[in-house]
Amino acid sequence: MTAAGRAGAGSRRATLLVLPAVVPVVVVVGAALTSAVLLSLGLTPLVGRPELSLDAWRATELGTSIGLSLAIAAGATAVATVVGLCLALAVTAGARRSRLLATLSSLTIPVPHLVGAAAMGLLLADAGFLPRLLGIAPADWPALVGGRWWIAVGAEYAWKESAFIALVVAGVLSSRVASYTETAALLGAGRWARFRHVTLPLAAPALGASAAVSFVYTLGSYEVAALLGRPSPEPLPVLAVRLFTSIDLTARPQAAAVAVTTSALGLVAVLVALRSLRRLAAEQ
Repeated sequence: MTAAGRAGAGSRRATLLVLPAVVPVVVVVGAALTSAVLLSLGLTPLVGRPELSLDAWRATELGTSIGLSLAIAAGATAVATVVGLCLALAVTAGARRSRLLATLSSLTIPVPHLVGAAAMGLLLADAGFLPRLLGIAPADWPALVGGRWWIAVGAEYAWKESAFIALVVAGVLSSRVASYTETAALLGAGRWARFRHVTLPLAAPALGASAAVSFVYTLGSYEVAALLGRPSPEPLPVLAVRLFTSIDLTARPQAAAVAVTTSALGLVAVLVALRSLRRLAAEQ
């Protein structure tokens, strides 16, 4: 058998192995999205007669919510990516203190976002631990929780997701980067040159994949924005939950429209990330 034939057989075998896990997920998610699309278009209303309509899409402030959700997800993911990369580099540095840093970083991962949001609120609120520690009066403390710029929301997501990104990137670097950097150092490459031409290219695929996962999760997460954000405007998940739990049953199609929009944005982000990773792999 030729190399191409063996590669094709391996690809088919890998596909068959993942089918038992992929098929149920596709069926469940596909059915839920189909139901949400039909509900948002007025074809399966809870009250009234089925009638094709885009009223649910026009009745919600989708534009504002989309911009806000994308801004929160992009900002938090950018900070988490930088911090996670720095943590991964520190963990794989080989120093004795890197073990302690790795342990402290890994402790962040099992903490639920709900607990993290409560802790961030107690830390950054105007009567929280940080202003008390610094001796700043509540009236003089900036509105980090529930304020205009969603600082506490972005800080919580960045704190939690940076540990996840660091874990993924460190796993890649710990097994590959040492020998390459040593070879580059023997050839006369400086520290910055080794980071730019060796470490960063090796970390880029894992960094991009973990950043994409973090972005999509932040885009669809509800609890942190609901606890630490301002009442208006609302991110997409908060808007969807509020509309879905409203006593007005006619708001359900609007909630479905918001949910479909969130899913579509997440799917676009995943496709863009996959295309970027494939291009990066081809360049390497």
